[in-house]
Amino acid sequence: MKIETFFMIKSVAIQGIKGSFHHIVSQQFFDDTILVNEYLTFDKVVDSIISQTTDAAIMAIENSIAGSIIPNYALIDHHNLHIVGEHYLDIQHHLMALHGQSIDDIKEVYSHPMALLQCKEFFKQYPHIKLIEDKDTAEVAQRIQKHQTKNTAAIASKLAAQLFDLQIISESIQTIKHNETRFFVVKTKNSEISEAQINKASVKFELDHKRGSLATILNVLSDCKLNLTKIQSLPKIKTPWKYAFFVDITFEAYDDYKKAKSIMEIMAQDFKVLGEYKNARL
Repeated sequence: MKIETFFMIKSVAIQGIKGSFHHIVSQQFFDDTILVNEYLTFDKVVDSIISQTTDAAIMAIENSIAGSIIPNYALIDHHNLHIVGEHYLDIQHHLMALHGQSIDDIKEVYSHPMALLQCKEFFKQYPHIKLIEDKDTAEVAQRIQKHQTKNTAAIASKLAAQLFDLQIISESIQTIKHNETRFFVVKTKNSEISEAQINKASVKFELDHKRGSLATILNVLSDCKLNLTKIQSLPKIKTPWKYAFFVDITFEAYDDYKKAKSIMEIMAQDFKVLGEYKNARL
């Protein structure tokens, strides 16, 4: 996806700082001229676009190893944000520290919980190292350099090592070497792209506790020539044992999608379109 498709977007909010994976996505989805506003939590990221401090936001939504990032689904839904694009990033986690240190010198490793989860097998061979959760991968790298903290390492991107002049002790330490994260680009308003470009959508709906209710909806998608690429359920906090379903669907013809959408609006409860955008896998 090129920035000219999103000509109204001049600034983007990311969770983390420059050198983070969200920062890398901002450069790849747009380019390195986009103004990047840094926040350490996704709540602050969302606040920035609601207050119109930032035009759009980048939010990680699922990882091929660790699975869905449920709180971000809830944030998008609760604040009625619109998904206007998606991006897949190959995630390579590198262990880094101040120059001149080896892994035997490292006593503590700080990183984002998702990064630690994706690298836990690597650290089983180093029982002397304590793993500590932190807010952001790149921010840890920056902090190590700023305070010249020895015996401490970060798990972060190669870009973070370059930006903060750290030595990579061990490369690609994630458990599964092919490790991808999917990111959403979200706004408070609908996408600018035309129907001709749209071939993917994210929708949300609820269903009654009736036998075959979900199967009936899935049959509608199939009958309308739509391909289900993901389904994620979230519990309704105020209604025990009732769930909302978040579904991603792809299609070749927008008219097929419109037909399915009109049927689902009738059959499902609280049907909602979270976004209509271009499939990044094509």
